[in-house]
Amino acid sequence: MTDIDKEDLIADTGALHAFNDDIVAKFRANGGEVAEFGADLLVLTTTGAKSGQPRLSPLGYLTIDGKTIVFGSYAGAPKDPAWVHNLRADPRAHIEVGTESYDVLAREVPADERDQLVSKVVALTPVFAEYQAKTSRVIPLFELQRA
Repeated sequence: MTDIDKEDLIADTGALHAFNDDIVAKFRANGGEVAEFGADLLVLTTTGAKSGQPRLSPLGYLTIDGKTIVFGSYAGAPKDPAWVHNLRADPRAHIEVGTESYDVLAREVPADERDQLVSKVVALTPVFAEYQAKTSRVIPLFELQRA
C-alpha cells in the first residue's frame, strides 16, 4: 500500500473500515497470514469507547524483549487511530495472532520507557521514524500483556 492510499483511507472512514474488514477476512481465512500486509499481523478487538461495541483492527506488531508491542502511528496522521482511544478508555482487549486467540490487557508505554523503546521500534520498523516526523503528536506505544 502506498502512502497516498494510507492517507486516502484515513480521510475516508468507510473505506478504512472496508479495507480493515478485508484484511481481517484474509487473516482468518489464511491462519493469520496476509501476504500484502508485509509485517507480523494481529487482529485487535477493542470495545468502542462511545458505542460499547466490539471494534476490530488489524495491526502490525513487534516482539521486543519478549513483549508484544503495537503503535498508533495512523501513518503519521495528526490524530490517534480509534483503537488507541478505545484502549485508553478500556485496556481490556482480545487479540488473534496466527491461529491463536486470547485476552490481553493493554498498557500504554509511559514516556520514559517509550523513549528507550523507540530506537528498537525504528530498528525493526524504519517507517515508524517517518510517521513520527510527519506529526506533532507523540505516537503512542502499547504493550499487550496476556490476561
